[in-house]
Amino acid sequence: MSDTYSAARERESGWRTIRKVAPYLWPEGETWVKRRVVLAMIALILAKVVSVSTPFFYKAAVDTLAGEGVDAAWALGLGAVGLTVAYGMARLLNVGFQQLQSVIFAAVGQRALRQLALETFTHIHNMSLRYHITRKTGGLSRIIERGVKGVEFLLRFMLFSVGPLILELFMIGVVLAVLFDVSLLGIVAVTIAFYIWFTFRVTEWRVKIRKEMNDQDTDANQKAIDSLLNFETVKYFGAEAREAKRYDGAMSRYVDAALKTQYTLGFLNFGQSLIITCGLVGVMVLAAMGVANGDLTVGDFVMVNAYMIQITMPLNFLGTVYREIRQSLIDMGDMFDLLEQPREIKDKPGAPAIQVNGGEVTFDDIVFGYEDARPILKGVSLIVPAGQTVAIVGPSGSGKSTIGRLLFRFYDVGGGALRIDGQDVRDVTQVSLHDAIGVVPQDTVLFNDTIYYNIAYGRPDASREEIREAARAAKIHDFIMALPDGYETTVGERGLKLSGGEKQRVGIARTLLKDPPILLLDEATSALDTETEQEIQSELKAMGEGRTVITIAHRLSTIADADRIVVLEKGEIVEEGRHEALLAQDGRYASLWNRQAAEAEEAA
Repeated sequence: MSDTYSAARERESGWRTIRKVAPYLWPEGETWVKRRVVLAMIALILAKVVSVSTPFFYKAAVDTLAGEGVDAAWALGLGAVGLTVAYGMARLLNVGFQQLQSVIFAAVGQRALRQLALETFTHIHNMSLRYHITRKTGGLSRIIERGVKGVEFLLRFMLFSVGPLILELFMIGVVLAVLFDVSLLGIVAVTIAFYIWFTFRVTEWRVKIRKEMNDQDTDANQKAIDSLLNFETVKYFGAEAREAKRYDGAMSRYVDAALKTQYTLGFLNFGQSLIITCGLVGVMVLAAMGVANGDLTVGDFVMVNAYMIQITMPLNFLGTVYREIRQSLIDMGDMFDLLEQPREIKDKPGAPAIQVNGGEVTFDDIVFGYEDARPILKGVSLIVPAGQTVAIVGPSGSGKSTIGRLLFRFYDVGGGALRIDGQDVRDVTQVSLHDAIGVVPQDTVLFNDTIYYNIAYGRPDASREEIREAARAAKIHDFIMALPDGYETTVGERGLKLSGGEKQRVGIARTLLKDPPILLLDEATSALDTETEQEIQSELKAMGEGRTVITIAHRLSTIADADRIVVLEKGEIVEEGRHEALLAQDGRYASLWNRQAAEAEEAA
């Protein structure tokens, strides 16, 4: 029952894929695409007509040489040499029209490939943070890669494979039926039917094995990327051999599936050859008997052989095409599954851009949990006045970072409302909301590009002088200028060529260039050593001037001068006030302060 259900699901997915890909062949408003499709079809039909007529020249040349084709040579006005040249020209024309068709259609296929790749890439970036946390990056990239590659092949198949193959077989069948005995056509028809049945049955079996091979390939690729992204962790624990063994295990399973694929391919190819050979021998025996009886000429015998070879080539191709079609449908089905994943966080229809006048942030009885059974924030109410700095502190798991994620609308609140200058963040566009908020995270991640590119990422249209001013304000300009390549220095993957402090300063420069009215400092210095942290604090403080600043902090010494400090405990606000007032209360904040002070003293 499960196999039947799975096959039905696969067929449904296949038809869904074809329905989605078909419009790329005839898109609305794209006249040049339609023109190319029509011209490619004309070239293909001409190629098939030439292909079917080619053996006539071969037959006429042989009969002329054998002294049996005088009438044919006279009708064509050519001798044996002329007929041989005509045969060669016909073969050349056939190949020429086929290549012309490919050249004409190439732009159509590449356009579809590019559009689908862009659509998939954009869709993935629009997915929620929850989706990206649960997905495996390596597996995701593999799905996109295989799906996009299948687009052009599937388009070519839909237009140039099955229909033209049927047309060519029909034309050859008509020739065999009219010029020769109908029994020849019968043998050819049985051979083709049996060949197609055998090919499809074996290919169905092989597709399951191929899918297993792809799954193992995806798993091995994901493990490799995961291990490389965690290169330092692997080194810390001396786990190179363990990672190699883990990767080799995945590759071993891939090799097993790949070997099965190769073995079954051998079986398929031999079976196809056996069927074709039997049909070929049967037809040639009948033709040889006709020549012996005087009913057929030697040229007829040669022409029948030429047609059988002509049938064999597209049929062999059919086996490969069908296998690739099935694989493309599976690969593209995975990609369309990805495209059909609903976006968790969406703009409301007609949502306006946010208008930030002062930058007051209001958390109104916020309730939220990543899972319904596990609430994180339990009725948090907090007002951050425009232009003020409010620090949020508390132990791990209290919900500090969650507040930052809700402010940026990575998630929607489960209850209550989050407003900026009175506007609910759910009622405005995400793009405008993100433009209004600057974030300096705990660990600034940089692109594997130049320092200039990474700072300019804050505002791509900024001038070179504005980028330099942002770097000066972040106290990193002099460091950059001391590098051999200056601003054109490549930072390495995730910025690993820079120290933690240097990366943070690049991140600060990037955010300064963005110039947002609201600033979120998400434990911006907790990953740094004390000396570097103290150096960067002045830049962060300067950056907050004139802005609404929400600071999520672990080290309390960094937020002692905040306008207000809010203490979170198990998703609820337990204390709030200025540093001195909270210490005087001798409550939860004072306890955290005294503990960190004791740890610092002990470390000193």
